[in-house]
Amino acid sequence: ARAVAAHASVRGSGRVGRSAAGRALTEGAVISAVVAAVRHVDTPYDQLLMSGVPRYEARRRIAAAVESVLRGWQEAGEEDTG
Repeated sequence: ARAVAAHASVRGSGRVGRSAAGRALTEGAVISAVVAAVRHVDTPYDQLLMSGVPRYEARRRIAAAVESVLRGWQEAGEEDTG
C-alpha cells in the first residue's frame, strides 16, 4: 500500500498524484491509485488498450478481475486481524 501511495503521489507524473487529493494522499486518492495499480499489473488492461479497445470498454471488461483481486486482499487482511 505504501509503495502504491508513494508512486501515485509523485507530482507531475500524470497519475493520481497530479491532483491536490493525490498529493495529500486522501483515502479516495489512495483507493484510485490501488485500483489503477491492479488494473495495470493484474489484468490484461494494457493489452486491450494496445489492441485498440476503447478505454471505457477495456475497463468494463476487466472490472470483475479488479474487484476479485481487491476482494482477495480485503479477505486476507481480515484473516490477519481476525
